[in-house]
Amino acid sequence: MVGQWGKEDDEKVVIRCYNDLRDIIQMEWVEKSCEIGNDQTFLFTDTLGDPLCRIRNTPLSTMLVADVGTKLVGCIQGSVKPVKFHDKSVNVGYVLGLRVVPPYRRCGIGSILVRKLEEWFVSHNVDYAYMATQKDNDASLGLFVGTLGYTVFRNPAILVNPVNPGRNLKLPSDIVIRKLKVEEAASWYRTHVAPTTDFFPDDIDQILRNKLSMGTWVAYYNNNDKINSWAILSVWNSSKVFKLRIGKAPLSYLLLTKVCNLVGRFLMFLGLTALPDLFSTFGFYFLYGVHAEGPLCGNLVRALCDHVNNMAASDEGGACKVVVVEVDGESNGGDLMRCVPHWKMLSCDDDTWCIKPLKCEEKMSDLGEFNDMFWKSKSGTLFVDPRDV
Repeated sequence: MVGQWGKEDDEKVVIRCYNDLRDIIQMEWVEKSCEIGNDQTFLFTDTLGDPLCRIRNTPLSTMLVADVGTKLVGCIQGSVKPVKFHDKSVNVGYVLGLRVVPPYRRCGIGSILVRKLEEWFVSHNVDYAYMATQKDNDASLGLFVGTLGYTVFRNPAILVNPVNPGRNLKLPSDIVIRKLKVEEAASWYRTHVAPTTDFFPDDIDQILRNKLSMGTWVAYYNNNDKINSWAILSVWNSSKVFKLRIGKAPLSYLLLTKVCNLVGRFLMFLGLTALPDLFSTFGFYFLYGVHAEGPLCGNLVRALCDHVNNMAASDEGGACKVVVVEVDGESNGGDLMRCVPHWKMLSCDDDTWCIKPLKCEEKMSDLGEFNDMFWKSKSGTLFVDPRDV
């Protein structure tokens, strides 16, 4: 695949599929170049030597790279999965990992990569493409929304809570926490979560059976017959896929880390959580399928989160240093934000999801039908697939 771009008249950008044997060394250079070249970089990703780590657990995926001469100057990844969207079964394509090395930016290579990935999506029967970025990422939003016709779909919040190794949190005695079998969990999600959720995965059974899924837990009160409240969540061990590292941080974070290290040995007795060392590589547990119902469900959500914290704290390898959950910033997302333990300094509420109809455009005289579906979706909640993290 060849695309025209604007750097030099005698050069062309060639888009092709990633070849692990041929490209892995240059891919490491691309990742490092993009980290260095981005003044907004806060988190660095350690792929543990596997550039495809973030898409290996999806049903169908690809990675495209951009060559200029003998140089690999950009890449993009995409995955395809079946979901429920407005009571319909559709295929959605997730766009992630778009990278263009600094000397070759603003030449149209990013746009070419996205369009070629969209063509691959269409060839695999994808109805909608979507992507996630930060709301202050003007370059990304300018490309996807301004140039490529994507629409801002959701504004979730990413909540991060540090883990204090070797210390268990005390759970309420009036709350029962039970681990569900895979069949039970899948049935529970389909019955209680899918009807009110956009992008609920049709292959939820495969997600729950994945080796990275540590299990599903439900919480309820001992006298639940009278209270009728419950909460549920599942845990995904992202530590075994990739790790993160803080590369740049505000002075306030550095100072707080120093203070926590100095008084860390006293924090346990005060009932406080120390700030872990996030400047070396660390892993995390991702909570997905977080859902709660009933008048007293908030305490149940917190109890489940504390239970996961205890799991992470007892991890023998100590790889998990934070617990992460992404909740919809709209509808009932605000309620969950108040219930989920998190540190504001580590969390962010500026995640932005954008969506675009693909093959659907051929069936519509205009985008009116899509806009109706889009605004209808605002009333539902959002299921965050752990394979998208």
